[in-house]
Amino acid sequence: MYKDIKVDKNLYKIAGKSFTEALSALDSNANYEDTELANLDAFERQLKRFNIKVSGKNSDTVEKFFATSSSAALFPEFVSRAVSQGIRDENILSEMVAAITRTNTYDYRSITSIPEDDDVTLKKVAEGAIIPTTEIRLNQSLVTLTKRGRMLSASYEAIKMQRIDLFAVTLRQIGAAIARAQLKDAISLVIEGAPDTAGAEQIQIAGDELSYSDLVNFWSRFEDMNLTTLLASPNNMSRILQFAEIRDNFGGDYMTSGKIKLPFGATLIKTTCLDDSKIIGLDKSCALEMVIAQDLSLESDKLIDRQLERTAITTVAGFSKIFTDASKVLSLV
Repeated sequence: MYKDIKVDKNLYKIAGKSFTEALSALDSNANYEDTELANLDAFERQLKRFNIKVSGKNSDTVEKFFATSSSAALFPEFVSRAVSQGIRDENILSEMVAAITRTNTYDYRSITSIPEDDDVTLKKVAEGAIIPTTEIRLNQSLVTLTKRGRMLSASYEAIKMQRIDLFAVTLRQIGAAIARAQLKDAISLVIEGAPDTAGAEQIQIAGDELSYSDLVNFWSRFEDMNLTTLLASPNNMSRILQFAEIRDNFGGDYMTSGKIKLPFGATLIKTTCLDDSKIIGLDKSCALEMVIAQDLSLESDKLIDRQLERTAITTVAGFSKIFTDASKVLSLV
């Protein structure tokens, strides 16, 4: 059935659907249960249809996409997937964001709740007494949404003979750059705050040099929250990993999960988006909301027509604090 699907640029123009979603509506995965194609999605089945190999030692060249008008329509989706893979590979935000909200407007207001002592402790309520209230309301200001992206600038002649898997490496780097830019937006919100939320509480280290005791004290300041994520610059991460309390107990979690877990349970993450003066800690279960107004967007018509020069790859997103106390900053200066 997948060999009979009409594939053209109109599949990119169906409102509310991605190319793969539009293609899947014509070629459902359910049709391939218990077959050798069961592990492929609708886009991957089209790659098979046109015998386009996008990875491995037998990877085709980019010009294979343009053998027919139908196969050329697959090229923007390939570019999108490669860039998206770069975003996922670089994406630290998954360790910071509690919720992702998608909106079709740039005028988005998040909700906020500022708990009082009664909200946190849930004291006993006497018969007939008023039950303490937790008020949830809209933030006074809009979430700042920022367009981030890169321009793909290459002539078709320059890339047509390049192997697809090599070309994908460059596309993944574009995705990684977008992810780092979004991470900087999230870090800026945590440290500096927004018009309706304060910057994170700044906790000064005890002495002139960062110590393991400083980290433990930092962890204890989260009180009713859990310190799940610790962001540090490369230099500070190196210092932390050399603490005897961590060095002598390091290995198990990293070897099984690829993540560095500190003795008190937080995941330690290295990022060049922070300088050596600050370490960020947060409870990812309730610290940040990511608001996406536009998923990854490409100028598909230009890509199909081989007009790669000055092709914009963009996304529009922003961040909002859910609970201010769920993020704090350890200041080293």
